[in-house]
Amino acid sequence: MKGLVSRPCGSWKLTLRNGKTVTLGDATVFPRLPNGKVDKGSNAPLAISGDGSRVVYFRKSDRKLVWKNVAGGSSRAFPGKAAKVPKGLGMGDLSIKLSREGDRVAIDYGDADGSLPSLLVDLRGGGMAQLPGFDTVQGFSPDGTHVLTTNFTEDNTTGFTVYDTEGNPGEDRVVPQVASNNSPIALADDQVTVGLVITPLTGVGKPRLRQYDLSTDAISPALELNLPAGEMPYRLYWDENGKLVVWGVRGNLSGLADRATARRVDPSTGELTKIDSFRMKPDVWTWWLPGE
Repeated sequence: MKGLVSRPCGSWKLTLRNGKTVTLGDATVFPRLPNGKVDKGSNAPLAISGDGSRVVYFRKSDRKLVWKNVAGGSSRAFPGKAAKVPKGLGMGDLSIKLSREGDRVAIDYGDADGSLPSLLVDLRGGGMAQLPGFDTVQGFSPDGTHVLTTNFTEDNTTGFTVYDTEGNPGEDRVVPQVASNNSPIALADDQVTVGLVITPLTGVGKPRLRQYDLSTDAISPALELNLPAGEMPYRLYWDENGKLVVWGVRGNLSGLADRATARRVDPSTGELTKIDSFRMKPDVWTWWLPGE
């Protein structure tokens, strides 16, 4: 008797806040490997903008990386070399990050030696910039004008670097372990403040929120996040008002995610205010939150 195998089934679907579902029928589900074969044991990359208006994926018909507005319209290929997977890599070797409004995209390549530069693509005008391949893109600032990257140094330490969308470096610093060893993290619009969540490794106690200043190397006092039992911090971002928001994901008795909730954090007390929440279907193979 053969064992059951968990794998993607059917097309990708977007569940909207109004309860409607958008099917991405032209989106690749199973990624292509470097040799061109289909990997039916994993899923192809997909990314959603923070405001939920735009999605990025590989199109089935031509294997190109494309973007599409959730509200409607056809998919559009990325400009130039950004549309294709570099030779020697598979679709699964790409990491994609979108700005909040989905007008700027960072494509990070997972080549072994870090020689392939990451690409910053402006979907409004088609412009592109490059970032060092050995840097890992963590995400955009809320206004989409800067990205935060991390890199490992020869001394086995971690550096944070902020780049503008032309690829010019800004703040650059080797950071303390409290900043490098915790996640999720998020860059603020001031280009120097990084929010980060500290989750207890033992599972005892509440997660804590801190802010790290890249320009001064200062770390703020920790604020306890009173998330419900069984809910773990999953994603962190700054909203349009400069406030930190944490997405928490709750697991059920089977260990599967069954609810995601976004809460705004009071920066002085750590008090949480719920601003969004939805149930997650128990039979999904994988899922993304807005901004992933």
